[in-house]
Amino acid sequence: MNNYRKTSRIFGVFFILSFLSYGIGSSLIASIITVPDLLASVYFNQMQIIVGVSLMALVHTFTNIALPILMLPILKPNHKYLAFGYFSFAIMATLILVVGTLFSLLLIPLSEEYIKADSNMTSNFETMGILLKKASSFAYHMGMALWSIGGLLFVSALYQSKLIPKIMSVWGIIGYVVLLSGSMLEIYEHRDIVEIVSVIPGGLFEITLSVWFIVKSIRPKKIVKLSF
Repeated sequence: MNNYRKTSRIFGVFFILSFLSYGIGSSLIASIITVPDLLASVYFNQMQIIVGVSLMALVHTFTNIALPILMLPILKPNHKYLAFGYFSFAIMATLILVVGTLFSLLLIPLSEEYIKADSNMTSNFETMGILLKKASSFAYHMGMALWSIGGLLFVSALYQSKLIPKIMSVWGIIGYVVLLSGSMLEIYEHRDIVEIVSVIPGGLFEITLSVWFIVKSIRPKKIVKLSF
């Protein structure tokens, strides 16, 4: 039973690290690639791009993959299909997010060629830069859509196992539904307000859940056999 408590606390810490690493990394990159002269901005801020990509592709990937691995032995005895569903979607989402960060990293060599190119070729490099930027955005929203599905399976298992308060489970379900809807809309057509609003309920839930797992942890009396 002590192992469950320890695991849940590690899960909470990793969840916060995952959230912060991707958020900080994406903010570092966004501040560079959202300016009019995209490739010139990338060229003169290469180190910032590398730091952002490292946080997103290394720290976030490690902690994000660790999350379903940590929870699998806790959820599997009670809800095998929900546990493996969460595991599968979380892994797929993380891998797609990694691909998205690599698109951002490819902007660095492209910017170097852009700086060296003559005026007749710059427009071609600019088009390629825009395509890489859009590809990164599409990968992000596809990853978030898969993460939302995995999150719904995860919260459903927590709800049925009564490992967290019922109101928190409902909050999580609503948050992931909103995130899934927003991600699908963003794939179809980008809107700043949709992108911002769609991540708020789920993001606040994940932070609250992380703190709950760290402070409260999973209590042995709540680990019971339930059929699914």
